[in-house]
Amino acid sequence: MFQKFRPLGDRVLIQFIEQEQKTTSGIIIPDAAKEKNAQIGKVVAIGQGRIIEGKLMPLAVKAGDIVYVGKYSGTDAGDDHRVIREDDILGIIEQ
Repeated sequence: MFQKFRPLGDRVLIQFIEQEQKTTSGIIIPDAAKEKNAQIGKVVAIGQGRIIEGKLMPLAVKAGDIVYVGKYSGTDAGDDHRVIREDDILGIIEQ
């Protein structure tokens, strides 16, 4: 769906990753109790960067990074995609 989508400025397209639906003790979480807003996602596309003092500064994230984002940040762009600003990314998950 988003093969040709390129975010503008410092925006990033995130595809959310399905999280484990089981507690650490092994209890399976039913659909009715699952969190609707996933917070871990994969960067699909990035904008060209942010302009600071007349200079284009590249983004700190790149396509393919796994990131943790704010729960209510950005704009939904489909069932499992969201467009957010780089500032709304809380961190990159190192693997």
